[in-house]
Amino acid sequence: MKTAPVPELIDPMEPSDIQGSGRDAIGLGRVKGEGLDARHGTILSLEDINVSFDGFKALTNLSLYIGVGELRCIIGPNGAGKTTMMDVITGKTRPDSGTAFFGDTLDLTRMSEVEIAQSGIGRKFQKPTVFEALSVFENLELAQKTDKSVRASLKAKLNGQQKDRIDEVLSTIRLETSRHRPAGLLSHGQKQFLEIGMLLMQDPQLLLLDEPVAGMTDAETEFTAELFKSLARKHSLMVVEHDMGFVDTIADHVTVLHQGQVLAEGSLQAVQNDERVIEVYLGR
Repeated sequence: MKTAPVPELIDPMEPSDIQGSGRDAIGLGRVKGEGLDARHGTILSLEDINVSFDGFKALTNLSLYIGVGELRCIIGPNGAGKTTMMDVITGKTRPDSGTAFFGDTLDLTRMSEVEIAQSGIGRKFQKPTVFEALSVFENLELAQKTDKSVRASLKAKLNGQQKDRIDEVLSTIRLETSRHRPAGLLSHGQKQFLEIGMLLMQDPQLLLLDEPVAGMTDAETEFTAELFKSLARKHSLMVVEHDMGFVDTIADHVTVLHQGQVLAEGSLQAVQNDERVIEVYLGR
């Protein structure tokens, strides 16, 4: 019996029903696994995104670009629009206006949450969501990118390649010795690592990670930094975080959001020295 929802690759096994021509036709092929078209080196492009809720402007003309293989950190005060931005990227929230493209051809504003997840975007929330009654291995097995229909699940049996992939992810998240341990008995940090592993089982090209080191020990935070830097070689990462020490350790580039807009961008040192950032976020 599951104790929490699958981490948000948003049930990527549901069938896609994209229809149409032009960009939609291109998107259909990409979602069905032909590979992401990011030949121009940009994996995510947000341009002039506006989102409002009952008159409140959560995002205002927000533009942001993430490069292939980049590890981008997003910082900013509470209410800056960080969560809303990730909701737009994953299809949970539709923008009032603006464009959002994954790679060069996938229009995220015209795709469902499931289609976006199938295309290669994985999202992890701050609170870990794993199946606590299942073992670590079983959580990873459940998360693998396979047919999740009832018929297929009843007949499912791991092949050698799938077992090797689970072993590889277990090694990556350093939970090899806990493979048979119920997920509910893991520490908070280990549950975070397991959820990241569950996302990795889907082979996402872009990972959205919300305050991943909150509540972690110093040792777990240090390992998370190592993990993210190693993942950036194969994936693009967007990390929302308040821990400036952690940001300093991992960030290629930092974006500061304030009142739904990009306030500053650059190295952590550059944004820390920006008077506007000091005034609204870091304090004097």
